Amino acid sequence: MRGKLLARTVLGLAALSMSLAGCSGGEKSAQTKQVPGGPRLALVASDTVNWQDVSAEIATVNQAQVLARIPGILTALTVREGDAVAKGQTIGRIVDSQLGYQAGAYGAQAAAAQAQAAQAQGDLQRVRFLYQNGVYAKARLEQAEAAASAANAQIRAAQAQQAAVGAVAGQGTVVAPASGRVLKADIPAGSPVNPGMVIAVITAGPTIVRLEIPESLADKVHAGSRVTASGLGNGSAMGTVIKLYPSVSAGQVMADVDMPGIDNRLIGRRVAAKVETGARKALLVPASYVVNRYGIDYVTILAHDGSAAQVPVQTAPSAEPGKVEILSGAAAGDKLIGPAK
Repeated sequence: MRGKLLARTVLGLAALSMSLAGCSGGEKSAQTKQVPGGPRLALVASDTVNWQDVSAEIATVNQAQVLARIPGILTALTVREGDAVAKGQTIGRIVDSQLGYQAGAYGAQAAAAQAQAAQAQGDLQRVRFLYQNGVYAKARLEQAEAAASAANAQIRAAQAQQAAVGAVAGQGTVVAPASGRVLKADIPAGSPVNPGMVIAVITAGPTIVRLEIPESLADKVHAGSRVTASGLGNGSAMGTVIKLYPSVSAGQVMADVDMPGIDNRLIGRRVAAKVETGARKALLVPASYVVNRYGIDYVTILAHDGSAAQVPVQTAPSAEPGKVEILSGAAAGDKLIGPAK
C-alpha cells in the first residue's frame, strides 16, 4: 500500500516538473515575441548648429533726427507719423519774431549809411573840384576821400548784418535730412522750440532686424552667421548677420541682420529671434522614435541579448526638422527600435 502511494507521489512530482518546464519555455517564448519589430537606429553623435535665443527688433539702418536750428515758435509742421518724405522736403517752419526786429534795425542802419555815403560822396566831389583849382590843399582832399570810403564801408557792414539775420531766419525752415518714413512727429504747431530740439524722426536706409546679443556671445557671432526670427507678419524667416557693432552697451552687443520679407509697418516692434553661435556634437533621432507618456519621453533600446527595454530620456527641440536631440538617458552606440510600420 505504501509502495503504491510513493509511486503515485513520484509520478505527480514528475508531471508537475514537466508542467513547470513547459511554462518556463512558454514565458521565454513570449518574452522573445515581445521584442518590437520596428526599424533599428544606432545612436551616433553628429554635428549640429548651436542656436541661442536673443532679443531683436525691427529697425532701419539709420534714423535721421530733424532738429530745430534756431529758437522760436514752430508755426507749421506738415507731416505726421507714417508719412513718406523725400530728402530736402520742407516739413515745417520755425519763426523767431526777434529776427524780424533785428532785420528792420539793420535795414535802417543800412539806409542811414547810404545817406551818409551819398553826402560824403558829394563832399568829395566838391573838395576835388576845389583842390583842382588850387583852393584846398591835398590833405583836405585825402580827408574827404577817407570819409567817403568809411561811409561806403558802413553800408557794406549794415548790409552784411542784415543778410546774416536773413540767413538765420532761413534756418527756421525745417527740412527732411533723408528720404524715408516719419516715425515720430509729436510736437504740435504753435509750440516754442529751442536749438537742438527733435522735431521729427525719419527712417533712413533699408529695413533690418537688429539683435541685442549678450557680450558673452560676441566672439561666437560674426558677419554671415544665420539668424531665424518669428512674428514678422508672414511667419518665420531666416537671414544673415551683416554688421556687428564694435561696442558694448549695458552688457549687450548690437548686430544688424539682413532678412528678406520683413514687415516694416511697425518700426521698433520686438520679435523672437535665434542666432547661430557655432556647432557641437549632439545625438539626433527622428521624433517618431520618442514616445511620450504622462509627460515623460521614452525610447526603446535593443540590448545585446536581443531583449528590448523602454528607458526614459531627456529631449530638446532640434534645428533639423523632424528630429529631436537626446540630452540624457541614452548614449552613443545604443540601438533604438522605432515604431513598427
